[in-house]
Amino acid sequence: MSDENDFTHLAWNLNAELWDEKMGTEGNDFFRVLQLPYILDYLKSYPVNGDAPIHILDIACGNGLLSRKLAELGYKVTAIDFSENLIERAKAYQNPSNLIQYQVIDVSDPSSLQQLDDAVYDHAICNMALFDIASIEPIFEFLRKKIKPGGTFIFSLLHPVFNNSSTIKSVEEIYENEGLKEVFSVKISKYLSIYAAKGIALSGQKHPQYYFNRPIEYYLNLGFQNGFVVDRFNETSFKEQETKNTLSWGSNFHEIPPVLMVRMKKMER
Repeated sequence: MSDENDFTHLAWNLNAELWDEKMGTEGNDFFRVLQLPYILDYLKSYPVNGDAPIHILDIACGNGLLSRKLAELGYKVTAIDFSENLIERAKAYQNPSNLIQYQVIDVSDPSSLQQLDDAVYDHAICNMALFDIASIEPIFEFLRKKIKPGGTFIFSLLHPVFNNSSTIKSVEEIYENEGLKEVFSVKISKYLSIYAAKGIALSGQKHPQYYFNRPIEYYLNLGFQNGFVVDRFNETSFKEQETKNTLSWGSNFHEIPPVLMVRMKKMER
């Protein structure tokens, strides 16, 4: 593993307890409002069939939050994460209908992914994690072989344009229509560069992890090169949600999406 991957692995093990406490069984506002409804909508095209459960690979599953939501709907889930501590946290929760199998897998390492060689999947999901992973090429290469034709890879990201490590949120007061008006905006200084920057994911997090910043074209081209095409795409923002902190993501920034949702479909051969 690279030094950056080693650092990130350690950070997520150290932060597993806090992450589990914050996300719990329902997740934070980003999960509930900006991600989960879109993931479930993307999966509606592939309804659950009790005779042949749809098999989903949940990549970087964390404390198993999304895996449990999917299992409650009848999906069979293989849930993987490289943090041993997060997998232990995930296993401590109820396993709906015993449809979830948890494994410690480092998806940046092709040899670790070989532990999954016996399975094929209808779909794969990576919710808000590709930017936490030092090397994502092995994921796309693996999914090229392991997703069934017509299946999908669904992923969400901190929006690479508006919500990256260089983003600065601001509020300005302007005169408009004979009155003063507050205008909320973001400023970015780096988008096309591929770079790593340390940061924190949650308030109170003591141990930073790396964010691996990549432009949108990087993710999409990896999908194209491995036999996927984009067939759903959403940029999600908070429309009505107020926050205690004026500059937190909320309705003040309703015109600026902090999350990008993508569904890529495996081309049929």
